[in-house]
Amino acid sequence: QVQLVESGGGLVQAGGSLRLSCVASVRILSISDMGWYRQAPGKQRELVATFIRGGSTNYADSVKGRFTISRDNTKNTVFLQMDSLKPEDTAVYYCKAHLGWGDFWGQGTQVTVSS
Repeated sequence: QVQLVESGGGLVQAGGSLRLSCVASVRILSISDMGWYRQAPGKQRELVATFIRGGSTNYADSVKGRFTISRDNTKNTVFLQMDSLKPEDTAVYYCKAHLGWGDFWGQGTQVTVSS
């Protein structure tokens, strides 16, 4: 079983920044597909930013240039630096890891951006 624990969410004004962290209960060095998703009220869960096979990154168009995904394999942690936040970024943010035997999700952390 893989456990993912997110933290770093909160309430911030538009234009502000937050840094989310996702700590895994397993070594993430070999996990190529790992990243962040979000779900706003009444909407489907969507990809925000993720590492993909080969070490590349993939971002949603809506966050390109504002969000940056990074990882520290020594701490089994993936980060999401969110700058220039907008009210439409308000959502629950989830960390996801794809392993050979399945997908694992964290419990989510709430991000609220006020206008």
